[in-house]
Amino acid sequence: MKKFLIAGATSGVGKTSATLGIISALVEKGYSVQPYKIGPDYVDTKFHTRVSGHASRNIDDYLIPDDDTLKYLFEKDTEDIDLGIVEGVMGLYDGLGSDKDAHSTAALAKKLHLPVVLIVSGKSISTSAAAVVKGFVEFDPEVNIAGVIINNVMSENHYQLIKAAISRYCPQVKIFGYMKFDQTLQLPSRQLGLVPDQEVHSVDQKIAGLAKIVQRNIDLEEILKVASDEKLDYQGTFSKEIRKLKVNPITIGLAQDDAFNFYYRDNLELLKDLGITLVSFGPTNDQQLPKVDALWFGGGYPEEQADKLAANLQMKQRIREFAKEGKPIYAECGGLMYLGNDLVTDNGDDHQMVGIFKGTSQMTQRLKKFGYCQAIPQQDCFIGLKDSKIYGHEFHHSIFTPDPQQGPTEILTMQKYRDGKLASQWTGGYQFENTFASYLHIHFYQSPQLAKAIFSSLGVI
Repeated sequence: MKKFLIAGATSGVGKTSATLGIISALVEKGYSVQPYKIGPDYVDTKFHTRVSGHASRNIDDYLIPDDDTLKYLFEKDTEDIDLGIVEGVMGLYDGLGSDKDAHSTAALAKKLHLPVVLIVSGKSISTSAAAVVKGFVEFDPEVNIAGVIINNVMSENHYQLIKAAISRYCPQVKIFGYMKFDQTLQLPSRQLGLVPDQEVHSVDQKIAGLAKIVQRNIDLEEILKVASDEKLDYQGTFSKEIRKLKVNPITIGLAQDDAFNFYYRDNLELLKDLGITLVSFGPTNDQQLPKVDALWFGGGYPEEQADKLAANLQMKQRIREFAKEGKPIYAECGGLMYLGNDLVTDNGDDHQMVGIFKGTSQMTQRLKKFGYCQAIPQQDCFIGLKDSKIYGHEFHHSIFTPDPQQGPTEILTMQKYRDGKLASQWTGGYQFENTFASYLHIHFYQSPQLAKAIFSSLGVI
Protein backbone atom coordinates (compact mmCIF):
# COMPACT_ATOMS: atom_id res chain seq x y z
CA MET A 1 0.00 0.00 0.00
CA LYS A 2 1.38 3.38 -1.02
CA LYS A 3 0.44 6.19 1.34
CA PHE A 4 0.45 9.94 1.81
CA LEU A 5 -1.07 12.53 4.12
CA ILE A 6 -3.15 15.58 3.24
CA ALA A 7 -2.57 18.34 5.82
CA GLY A 8 -3.69 21.93 6.13
CA ALA A 9 -1.74 25.05 6.92
CA THR A 10 -4.69 25.98 9.16
CA SER A 11 -8.12 24.72 10.10
CA GLY A 12 -10.79 25.65 7.57
CA VAL A 13 -8.37 25.60 4.65
CA GLY A 14 -10.34 22.92 2.82
CA LYS A 15 -8.59 19.70 3.86
CA THR A 16 -11.74 17.61 3.79
CA SER A 17 -12.93 18.94 0.43
CA ALA A 18 -9.49 18.33 -1.08
CA THR A 19 -9.30 14.87 0.49
CA LEU A 20 -12.74 13.87 -0.81
CA GLY A 21 -11.99 15.20 -4.28
CA ILE A 22 -8.66 13.37 -4.45
CA ILE A 23 -10.06 10.07 -3.11
CA SER A 24 -13.02 10.24 -5.50
CA ALA A 25 -10.80 11.01 -8.49
CA LEU A 26 -8.44 8.14 -7.65
CA VAL A 27 -11.32 5.69 -7.13
CA GLU A 28 -12.62 6.68 -10.58
CA LYS A 29 -9.18 5.77 -11.94
CA GLY A 30 -9.60 2.27 -10.48
CA TYR A 31 -7.51 2.53 -7.32
CA SER A 32 -8.68 0.92 -4.08
CA VAL A 33 -8.28 3.55 -1.34
CA GLN A 34 -8.18 3.07 2.43
CA PRO A 35 -8.91 6.44 4.06
CA TYR A 36 -7.81 7.59 7.52
CA LYS A 37 -8.49 10.59 9.73
CA ILE A 38 -5.98 11.91 12.24
CA GLY A 39 -7.67 12.79 15.52
CA PRO A 40 -10.96 11.76 17.13
CA ASP A 41 -13.38 13.16 14.52
CA TYR A 42 -16.40 10.98 13.68
CA VAL A 43 -17.97 12.99 10.84
CA ASP A 44 -15.10 13.33 8.37
CA THR A 45 -14.62 9.57 8.44
CA LYS A 46 -18.20 9.07 7.27
CA PHE A 47 -17.49 11.19 4.19
CA HIS A 48 -14.29 9.21 3.58
CA THR A 49 -16.20 5.94 3.80
CA ARG A 50 -18.92 7.17 1.48
CA VAL A 51 -16.55 8.16 -1.30
CA SER A 52 -13.97 5.35 -1.00
CA GLY A 53 -16.17 2.35 -0.29
CA HIS A 54 -13.83 1.41 2.59
CA ALA A 55 -14.58 2.25 6.23
CA SER A 56 -12.25 5.04 7.34
CA ARG A 57 -10.08 4.61 10.44
CA ASN A 58 -9.14 7.16 13.10
CA ILE A 59 -5.42 7.45 13.82
CA ASP A 60 -4.87 9.23 17.13
CA ASP A 61 -1.78 9.03 19.32
CA TYR A 62 -3.53 10.55 22.35
CA LEU A 63 -6.37 8.03 22.41
CA ILE A 64 -3.91 5.29 21.36
CA PRO A 65 -0.59 6.21 23.01
CA ASP A 66 1.26 3.02 22.03
CA ASP A 67 3.11 3.48 18.72
CA ASP A 68 3.18 -0.26 18.05
CA THR A 69 -0.63 -0.39 18.25
CA LEU A 70 -0.97 2.69 16.02
CA LYS A 71 1.18 1.11 13.32
CA TYR A 72 -0.71 -2.18 13.60
CA LEU A 73 -4.07 -0.43 13.14
CA PHE A 74 -2.74 1.65 10.25
CA GLU A 75 -1.77 -1.42 8.25
CA LYS A 76 -4.56 -3.73 9.45
CA ASP A 77 -6.53 -5.32 6.58
CA THR A 78 -4.68 -3.43 3.84
CA GLU A 79 -3.34 -6.40 1.88
CA ASP A 80 -5.60 -5.64 -1.09
CA ILE A 81 -5.44 -1.84 -0.84
CA ASP A 82 -3.56 0.28 -3.40
CA LEU A 83 -3.46 3.60 -1.57
CA GLY A 84 -3.70 4.80 2.02
CA ILE A 85 -4.81 8.44 2.14
CA VAL A 86 -4.71 10.20 5.50
CA GLU A 87 -6.52 13.46 6.27
CA GLY A 88 -4.88 15.56 8.97
CA VAL A 89 -6.49 17.61 11.73
CA MET A 90 -6.37 21.38 12.29
CA GLY A 91 -3.12 22.92 11.03
CA LEU A 92 -0.14 20.65 10.36
CA TYR A 93 1.69 21.54 13.58
CA ASP A 94 -1.36 22.14 15.81
CA GLY A 95 -1.83 19.66 18.63
CA LEU A 96 -2.25 19.69 22.39
CA GLY A 97 -0.67 22.87 23.76
CA SER A 98 2.26 24.61 22.09
CA ASP A 99 4.45 21.55 21.43
CA LYS A 100 4.50 20.78 17.69
CA ASP A 101 4.96 17.08 18.47
CA ALA A 102 2.14 16.79 21.02
CA HIS A 103 -0.51 14.78 19.14
CA SER A 104 -0.30 16.90 15.99
CA THR A 105 -0.67 15.87 12.37
CA ALA A 106 3.07 16.46 11.97
CA ALA A 107 3.84 14.05 14.82
CA LEU A 108 1.77 11.30 13.18
CA ALA A 109 3.37 12.00 9.80
CA LYS A 110 6.76 11.27 11.35
CA LYS A 111 5.63 8.20 13.29
CA LEU A 112 3.95 6.62 10.27
CA HIS A 113 6.55 7.81 7.73
CA LEU A 114 3.99 9.71 5.66
CA PRO A 115 4.91 12.27 2.99
CA VAL A 116 2.76 15.38 3.38
CA VAL A 117 0.69 17.15 0.74
CA LEU A 118 0.12 20.59 2.27
CA ILE A 119 -3.12 22.46 1.51
CA VAL A 120 -2.59 26.23 1.49
CA SER A 121 -5.44 28.69 1.02
CA GLY A 122 -5.05 31.09 -1.87
CA LYS A 123 -7.79 33.38 -0.57
CA SER A 124 -6.65 37.03 -0.50
CA ILE A 125 -2.98 36.11 -0.93
CA SER A 126 -0.34 35.88 -3.66
CA THR A 127 3.42 36.06 -3.03
CA SER A 128 2.87 35.75 0.72
CA ALA A 129 1.82 32.15 0.07
CA ALA A 130 5.49 31.40 -0.57
CA ALA A 131 6.35 32.66 2.91
CA VAL A 132 3.70 30.35 4.37
CA VAL A 133 5.08 27.35 2.50
CA LYS A 134 8.70 28.20 3.31
CA GLY A 135 7.85 28.54 7.00
CA PHE A 136 6.07 25.18 7.11
CA VAL A 137 8.89 23.39 5.29
CA GLU A 138 11.64 24.82 7.50
CA PHE A 139 9.77 24.65 10.83
CA ASP A 140 10.48 20.93 11.22
CA PRO A 141 12.86 19.42 8.66
CA GLU A 142 11.92 15.91 9.86
CA VAL A 143 8.44 16.37 8.37
CA ASN A 144 8.52 15.42 4.71
CA ILE A 145 6.42 18.09 2.98
CA ALA A 146 6.44 16.58 -0.49
CA GLY A 147 4.41 19.31 -2.15
CA VAL A 148 1.50 21.71 -1.96
CA ILE A 149 -1.99 22.23 -3.34
CA ILE A 150 -3.40 25.75 -3.45
CA ASN A 151 -7.09 25.83 -2.47
CA ASN A 152 -9.71 28.59 -2.78
CA VAL A 153 -8.07 30.05 -5.88
CA MET A 154 -10.21 32.63 -7.70
CA SER A 155 -8.80 32.22 -11.22
CA GLU A 156 -6.08 30.57 -13.32
CA ASN A 157 -4.09 33.83 -13.30
CA HIS A 158 -4.34 33.97 -9.50
CA TYR A 159 -2.95 30.43 -9.25
CA GLN A 160 -0.10 31.16 -11.66
CA LEU A 161 0.95 34.15 -9.55
CA ILE A 162 1.03 32.03 -6.37
CA LYS A 163 2.78 29.18 -8.18
CA ALA A 164 5.48 31.52 -9.50
CA ALA A 165 6.15 32.87 -6.00
CA ILE A 166 6.44 29.41 -4.43
CA SER A 167 8.68 28.21 -7.27
CA ARG A 168 10.89 31.26 -6.82
CA TYR A 169 11.32 31.15 -3.05
CA CYS A 170 10.80 27.41 -2.37
CA PRO A 171 12.18 25.73 -5.50
CA GLN A 172 12.48 22.35 -3.76
CA VAL A 173 8.72 22.14 -3.13
CA LYS A 174 6.51 20.50 -5.74
CA ILE A 175 3.30 22.31 -6.65
CA PHE A 176 0.67 19.71 -7.49
CA GLY A 177 -2.03 22.11 -8.63
CA TYR A 178 -4.99 24.04 -7.33
CA MET A 179 -8.68 23.92 -6.49
CA LYS A 180 -10.80 26.84 -7.61
CA PHE A 181 -13.31 28.21 -5.11
CA ASP A 182 -16.87 27.12 -5.84
CA GLN A 183 -19.57 28.13 -3.37
CA THR A 184 -21.95 25.45 -4.67
CA LEU A 185 -19.52 22.70 -3.58
CA GLN A 186 -19.02 23.91 -0.01
CA LEU A 187 -19.91 21.32 2.66
CA PRO A 188 -22.20 22.74 5.39
CA SER A 189 -21.20 22.79 9.07
CA ARG A 190 -22.91 22.69 12.46
CA GLN A 191 -21.69 22.76 16.05
CA LEU A 192 -19.57 19.58 15.93
CA GLY A 193 -17.94 20.26 12.55
CA LEU A 194 -19.34 19.22 9.19
CA VAL A 195 -22.98 18.22 8.88
CA PRO A 196 -23.00 14.38 8.56
CA ASP A 197 -22.94 13.16 4.98
CA GLN A 198 -26.40 11.60 5.08
CA GLU A 199 -27.92 15.00 5.93
CA VAL A 200 -26.16 17.02 3.22
CA HIS A 201 -28.39 17.91 0.27
CA SER A 202 -26.95 16.59 -3.03
CA VAL A 203 -23.86 15.31 -1.21
CA ASP A 204 -22.85 12.91 -3.99
CA GLN A 205 -23.14 15.66 -6.59
CA LYS A 206 -20.95 17.93 -4.45
CA ILE A 207 -18.29 15.23 -4.11
CA ALA A 208 -18.46 14.53 -7.85
CA GLY A 209 -17.92 18.24 -8.45
CA LEU A 210 -14.86 18.22 -6.19
CA ALA A 211 -13.51 15.21 -8.08
CA LYS A 212 -13.89 17.04 -11.40
CA ILE A 213 -11.94 20.02 -10.05
CA VAL A 214 -9.18 17.66 -8.91
CA GLN A 215 -9.09 15.85 -12.25
CA ARG A 216 -8.88 19.14 -14.10
CA ASN A 217 -6.37 21.04 -11.99
CA ILE A 218 -4.29 18.64 -9.85
CA ASP A 219 -1.53 16.33 -11.08
CA LEU A 220 -2.47 13.08 -9.35
CA GLU A 221 0.33 11.15 -11.01
CA GLU A 222 2.89 13.47 -9.42
CA ILE A 223 1.28 12.95 -6.01
CA LEU A 224 1.44 9.18 -6.46
CA LYS A 225 5.14 9.46 -7.30
CA VAL A 226 5.89 10.97 -3.86
CA ALA A 227 3.63 8.50 -1.98
CA SER A 228 5.55 6.15 0.31
CA ASP A 229 5.45 2.36 0.09
CA GLU A 230 7.61 1.86 3.19
CA LYS A 231 6.42 -1.02 5.38
CA LEU A 232 5.98 -0.12 9.03
CA ASP A 233 7.71 -2.17 11.72
CA TYR A 234 5.40 -3.35 14.51
CA GLN A 235 4.67 -6.41 16.66
CA GLY A 236 0.89 -6.12 17.19
CA THR A 237 1.34 -6.69 20.93
CA PHE A 238 -2.11 -5.36 21.91
CA SER A 239 -3.92 -7.67 19.51
CA LYS A 240 -1.92 -10.69 20.61
CA GLU A 241 -2.75 -10.07 24.29
CA ILE A 242 -6.46 -9.47 23.70
CA ARG A 243 -6.82 -12.61 21.59
CA LYS A 244 -5.73 -14.69 24.58
CA LEU A 245 -8.92 -13.75 26.46
CA LYS A 246 -11.62 -16.31 27.11
CA VAL A 247 -14.65 -14.65 25.52
CA ASN A 248 -18.37 -15.09 26.13
CA PRO A 249 -20.08 -15.02 22.69
CA ILE A 250 -22.67 -12.41 23.67
CA THR A 251 -24.79 -10.12 21.50
CA ILE A 252 -24.59 -6.34 21.93
CA GLY A 253 -27.30 -3.97 20.75
CA LEU A 254 -25.77 -0.97 18.97
CA ALA A 255 -27.87 2.21 18.84
CA GLN A 256 -27.44 3.28 15.24
CA ASP A 257 -29.70 5.81 13.53
CA ASP A 258 -29.83 9.56 12.86
CA ALA A 259 -29.50 10.30 16.60
CA PHE A 260 -26.66 7.91 17.48
CA ASN A 261 -23.90 7.03 15.04
CA PHE A 262 -20.52 8.02 16.48
CA TYR A 263 -18.49 4.81 16.78
CA TYR A 264 -14.84 4.08 16.05
CA ARG A 265 -14.51 1.40 13.40
CA ASP A 266 -11.68 -0.24 15.33
CA ASN A 267 -13.81 -0.61 18.47
CA LEU A 268 -16.56 -2.37 16.54
CA GLU A 269 -14.13 -4.59 14.64
CA LEU A 270 -12.31 -5.56 17.82
CA LEU A 271 -15.54 -6.92 19.30
CA LYS A 272 -16.47 -8.68 16.07
CA ASP A 273 -13.00 -10.22 15.80
CA LEU A 274 -13.49 -11.66 19.29
CA GLY A 275 -16.73 -13.34 18.21
CA ILE A 276 -19.17 -10.77 19.60
CA THR A 277 -22.35 -10.21 17.60
CA LEU A 278 -23.37 -6.57 17.08
CA VAL A 279 -27.03 -5.93 16.26
CA SER A 280 -28.08 -2.41 15.25
CA PHE A 281 -31.32 -0.84 16.45
CA GLY A 282 -32.85 2.62 16.17
CA PRO A 283 -34.04 4.33 19.37
CA THR A 284 -35.66 7.00 17.22
CA ASN A 285 -38.15 4.78 15.38
CA ASP A 286 -37.90 1.15 16.57
CA GLN A 287 -40.54 0.07 19.07
CA GLN A 288 -38.70 -2.91 20.54
CA LEU A 289 -35.17 -3.75 21.57
CA PRO A 290 -33.51 -6.63 19.74
CA LYS A 291 -32.74 -9.74 21.77
CA VAL A 292 -29.35 -8.78 23.19
CA ASP A 293 -27.19 -9.15 26.29
CA ALA A 294 -25.91 -5.55 26.48
CA LEU A 295 -26.63 -2.12 24.97
CA TRP A 296 -24.24 0.50 23.61
CA PHE A 297 -25.25 4.08 22.88
CA GLY A 298 -22.62 6.05 20.97
CA GLY A 299 -22.56 9.79 20.47
CA GLY A 300 -24.36 11.69 17.76
CA TYR A 301 -27.06 14.34 17.57
CA PRO A 302 -29.95 13.32 19.85
CA GLU A 303 -30.92 17.00 20.09
CA GLU A 304 -31.73 16.94 16.36
CA GLN A 305 -34.12 14.01 16.92
CA ALA A 306 -35.32 14.96 20.41
CA ASP A 307 -39.02 15.08 19.54
CA LYS A 308 -38.95 11.61 17.96
CA LEU A 309 -36.88 10.13 20.78
CA ALA A 310 -39.27 11.58 23.36
CA ALA A 311 -42.34 10.33 21.50
CA ASN A 312 -41.06 6.75 21.30
CA LEU A 313 -42.51 5.68 24.66
CA GLN A 314 -42.18 1.94 24.06
CA MET A 315 -38.46 2.12 23.35
CA LYS A 316 -37.81 4.24 26.43
CA GLN A 317 -39.73 1.79 28.58
CA ARG A 318 -37.83 -1.20 27.17
CA ILE A 319 -34.50 0.49 27.93
CA ARG A 320 -35.57 1.30 31.51
CA GLU A 321 -36.58 -2.33 32.02
CA PHE A 322 -33.26 -3.49 30.55
CA ALA A 323 -31.38 -1.33 33.04
CA LYS A 324 -33.50 -2.43 36.02
CA GLU A 325 -32.72 -6.05 35.18
CA GLY A 326 -29.06 -5.21 35.76
CA LYS A 327 -28.02 -5.81 32.17
CA PRO A 328 -25.03 -3.78 30.94
CA ILE A 329 -25.55 -0.44 29.19
CA TYR A 330 -22.65 1.71 28.00
CA ALA A 331 -23.30 5.26 26.76
CA GLU A 332 -21.08 8.03 25.42
CA CYS A 333 -21.99 11.73 25.07
CA GLY A 334 -25.28 11.69 23.11
CA GLY A 335 -26.04 8.42 24.88
CA LEU A 336 -25.76 10.20 28.24
CA MET A 337 -28.17 12.88 27.03
CA TYR A 338 -30.68 10.20 26.01
CA LEU A 339 -30.45 8.23 29.25
CA GLY A 340 -31.12 11.29 31.42
CA ASN A 341 -34.54 12.61 32.44
CA ASP A 342 -34.85 15.53 30.06
CA LEU A 343 -33.19 17.04 27.01
CA VAL A 344 -33.75 20.78 26.60
CA THR A 345 -32.97 21.94 23.06
CA ASP A 346 -31.51 25.36 22.27
CA ASN A 347 -34.97 26.79 21.54
CA GLY A 348 -36.04 25.95 25.11
CA ASP A 349 -38.23 22.94 24.32
CA ASP A 350 -38.08 20.23 27.01
CA HIS A 351 -38.17 16.62 25.81
CA GLN A 352 -38.55 13.67 28.18
CA MET A 353 -35.87 11.05 27.67
CA VAL A 354 -35.33 7.57 29.19
CA GLY A 355 -34.81 8.68 32.79
CA ILE A 356 -32.25 6.17 34.07
CA PHE A 357 -30.16 9.09 35.32
CA LYS A 358 -32.09 11.79 37.15
CA GLY A 359 -30.87 14.96 35.51
CA THR A 360 -31.28 17.31 32.55
CA SER A 361 -29.21 17.87 29.43
CA GLN A 362 -29.37 21.49 28.29
CA MET A 363 -28.15 22.51 24.84
CA THR A 364 -26.17 25.76 24.73
CA GLN A 365 -24.88 28.03 21.98
CA ARG A 366 -21.21 27.45 22.81
CA LEU A 367 -18.89 24.49 23.18
CA LYS A 368 -18.82 23.50 26.84
CA LYS A 369 -15.99 20.98 26.59
CA PHE A 370 -13.65 20.46 23.67
CA GLY A 371 -10.61 18.29 23.16
CA TYR A 372 -8.46 15.68 24.81
CA CYS A 373 -8.78 14.93 28.50
CA GLN A 374 -8.14 12.16 30.99
CA ALA A 375 -10.61 10.57 33.38
CA ILE A 376 -9.69 9.26 36.83
CA PRO A 377 -12.40 7.07 38.39
CA GLN A 378 -13.06 7.86 42.04
CA GLN A 379 -14.37 4.33 42.52
CA ASP A 380 -14.24 1.06 40.61
CA CYS A 381 -16.63 1.53 37.71
CA PHE A 382 -17.70 0.31 34.28
CA ILE A 383 -14.63 1.66 32.45
CA GLY A 384 -11.87 1.08 34.99
CA LEU A 385 -10.59 0.70 38.51
CA LYS A 386 -10.40 3.50 41.05
CA ASP A 387 -7.50 5.92 40.40
CA SER A 388 -6.70 4.47 36.97
CA LYS A 389 -6.13 6.89 34.07
CA ILE A 390 -8.34 6.75 31.00
CA TYR A 391 -7.57 8.94 28.00
CA GLY A 392 -10.39 10.23 25.84
CA HIS A 393 -11.94 13.34 24.37
CA GLU A 394 -15.04 15.45 24.90
CA PHE A 395 -16.77 17.63 22.32
CA HIS A 396 -20.23 18.91 23.21
CA HIS A 397 -22.49 21.93 23.43
CA SER A 398 -24.74 20.47 26.12
CA ILE A 399 -24.48 20.43 29.90
CA PHE A 400 -25.82 17.53 31.97
CA THR A 401 -27.03 18.71 35.39
CA PRO A 402 -27.97 16.03 37.95
CA ASP A 403 -31.19 16.58 39.89
CA PRO A 404 -30.25 18.13 43.28
CA GLN A 405 -32.37 15.63 45.24
CA GLN A 406 -32.36 12.45 43.13
CA GLY A 407 -29.50 12.98 40.72
CA PRO A 408 -26.52 10.66 40.33
CA THR A 409 -23.11 11.48 41.75
CA GLU A 410 -20.21 12.14 39.38
CA ILE A 411 -17.68 9.33 39.64
CA LEU A 412 -14.95 10.62 37.31
CA THR A 413 -12.45 13.39 37.91
CA MET A 414 -11.77 14.89 34.49
CA GLN A 415 -8.51 16.69 33.74
CA LYS A 416 -7.08 18.55 30.77
CA TYR A 417 -3.31 19.04 30.60
CA ARG A 418 -1.53 21.47 28.32
CA ASP A 419 2.25 21.67 27.99
CA GLY A 420 2.59 19.36 30.99
CA LYS A 421 0.48 21.56 33.27
CA LEU A 422 -3.06 21.03 34.55
CA ALA A 423 -5.18 23.48 32.54
CA SER A 424 -8.63 22.59 33.88
CA GLN A 425 -10.45 20.04 36.02
CA TRP A 426 -14.09 19.04 36.36
CA THR A 427 -16.24 16.04 37.23
CA GLY A 428 -18.48 13.75 35.20
CA GLY A 429 -19.50 10.18 34.53
CA TYR A 430 -22.45 8.39 36.12
CA GLN A 431 -23.24 4.80 37.00
CA PHE A 432 -26.52 3.19 38.08
CA GLU A 433 -26.41 -0.56 38.66
CA ASN A 434 -24.68 -1.77 35.47
CA THR A 435 -25.47 1.31 33.36
CA PHE A 436 -22.64 3.77 32.74
CA ALA A 437 -22.78 7.08 30.87
CA SER A 438 -20.42 10.00 30.41
CA TYR A 439 -19.42 12.64 27.86
CA LEU A 440 -16.11 10.84 27.33
CA HIS A 441 -15.34 9.18 23.99
CA ILE A 442 -12.90 6.27 24.34
CA HIS A 443 -10.84 4.14 21.96
CA PHE A 444 -10.63 0.52 23.16
CA TYR A 445 -7.14 0.08 21.67
CA GLN A 446 -5.77 2.56 24.21
CA SER A 447 -4.50 -0.26 26.40
CA PRO A 448 -5.28 -3.92 27.13
CA GLN A 449 -6.26 -2.87 30.68
CA LEU A 450 -8.94 -0.46 29.44
CA ALA A 451 -10.29 -2.94 26.90
CA LYS A 452 -10.47 -5.69 29.53
CA ALA A 453 -12.29 -3.40 31.99
CA ILE A 454 -14.98 -2.45 29.47
CA PHE A 455 -15.25 -6.00 28.12
CA SER A 456 -15.72 -7.32 31.64
CA SER A 457 -18.48 -4.79 32.36
CA LEU A 458 -20.24 -5.61 29.09
CA GLY A 459 -20.05 -9.34 29.85
CA VAL A 460 -17.66 -10.07 26.98
CA ILE A 461 -15.20 -11.68 29.40
